[in-house]
Amino acid sequence: MRLIGKMALLGTAVAALTSVAVPATAQTSRGAAGGGIEGRVDRLEREMRAVQRKVFPGGAGQTVEPQITAPERQTGAPGLPATSAVADLNARVSAVESQLSQITGEVEQSQYRLRQLEEAFNAYRRSTDARLKAVEAGAAPAEDDAPVTGTRPAPTRPAVGGPATPAPATPAVAVDRPKSEDPAEDGYVYGYRLWQAKQYDKAIPELRTVVQKYPKHRRASYSQNLLGRVLLDQGKPALAATAFFESYQKMPNGERAPDSLYYLAQSLVKMKKPASEVCKVYDELNQVYGDRISDAMKKDVATGRAASKCK
Repeated sequence: MRLIGKMALLGTAVAALTSVAVPATAQTSRGAAGGGIEGRVDRLEREMRAVQRKVFPGGAGQTVEPQITAPERQTGAPGLPATSAVADLNARVSAVESQLSQITGEVEQSQYRLRQLEEAFNAYRRSTDARLKAVEAGAAPAEDDAPVTGTRPAPTRPAVGGPATPAPATPAVAVDRPKSEDPAEDGYVYGYRLWQAKQYDKAIPELRTVVQKYPKHRRASYSQNLLGRVLLDQGKPALAATAFFESYQKMPNGERAPDSLYYLAQSLVKMKKPASEVCKVYDELNQVYGDRISDAMKKDVATGRAASKCK
């Protein structure tokens, strides 16, 4: 939003510059000045359109238009030298050029940081896809279909001198599924309760369903972040890292996007990744969400950065 505001002001400045009347004597000095005011203004307009195409790749309807109209032409006071108008225009054009250069640099830096994260986690995703498929394929159908309030049979072990006997079954904690008029809310709450009860295999499909069926719901961000937490608690930091990164990448404005970046760094630590990669995630968290995170998270981030010896 800060870039959009700056670009709107630049559009206003360029529109105002192009509307200023240059006295006839000033116009004749363009050749001597080299390039001329109109040439510099034309170039500014082209560069600003190029920046707009970077920020708004969608195209139509997304460009920033000037917010003020061109000032009315005023007749200069008699006796003033024509060179004062040229000097004023030169100063104003130089200021606009400086601001446009700064905005272009900010856009390029943001795109570069995002590309770095995307490239790193595309590699993580490729390395963990096979493991994820193996986990899903190895889940027993009877286990998935068993009611949450039932008991889960423990594996059998052979008895000395006789056939195998089943071990005593461990009763599972009963978890109630909420019922309201908001299925996305119900799905998240149910997944959260399952996570609290440490029934991770049950929580994962519930949370994924919320994300897939209700991607625009506010609980989608919550569910994707909690999915990463469940995988992290299961001892699967690589899968958790992928879930956290997708939470940030696909729902950057979600309420749990900052939490996802924080836990992404925690997952990388558990994966024993280089400290430089962990620090990049902490840097991204501070740069993108520094004004949104709570004081408690700021302390956790500071502790994490110290542990990874981030600069």
